[in-house]
Parts: sequence; C-alpha cells; structure tokens
Amino acid sequence: MCRSRFKEEQIVQILHQGEAGRKVRDLCREHGISEQTYYRWKKKYGGLQVSEAKRLKQLEDENRRLKKLVADLSLDKEALKDVLSRKWSSPQHSGTWCRLYERVTG
Repeated sequence: MCRSRFKEEQIVQILHQGEAGRKVRDLCREHGISEQTYYRWKKKYGGLQVSEAKRLKQLEDENRRLKKLVADLSLDKEALKDVLSRKWSSPQHSGTWCRLYERVTG
C-alpha cells in the first residue's frame, strides 16, 4: 500500500478548515487534492482529533501486520499437513521429514 503524502495531522487540519466553512473546492485546489479524496478523508477521519487519527492509523498498520502473519502461518500449517499426510514407508526417507519440516518452518 502506498504512503499518503499527507500525515494524519494535516488531513485533520484540512477537514477542520472545511467544517469551519471554507469551500471544499477551494480547499482541494489549495492542497492539491481531488474532491473525492477530501470526501474519502471526511468519511474516514471526520470528527476525529489528531491523536485519535494517529491511533486509528496505528491500529490499521497493526491489523495489516497481523493479517499477514496469520496468512503466513496458515500457509505453513497447510504445508506441514501435506508433509504429514504422505506415507513414509522406507527407511531411506527417515531424515526427509526433518529436512522438509526445517525448510517449511525456516
């Protein structure tokens, strides 16, 4: 996901200017954003203070990180299930399971 060129403080400040009565079109032109961006920000950050907007951003980043972690662990689990479901009948495969486990778990 690409980073915004505006920090949360700047976004909240722009939104407060809009709430104070400045025209949205003028605000957008001044800050170089589209009206669609302004209204998307208003939907997401409307009514928040700067500290709340920062906390929201931190929570979103943590959520993204945790989702990635869960996805990686799910892949590892499926790989291990696949390895364990195979039949290891001959003695020549005795060390194979350990090597596969080490490769999957890193």
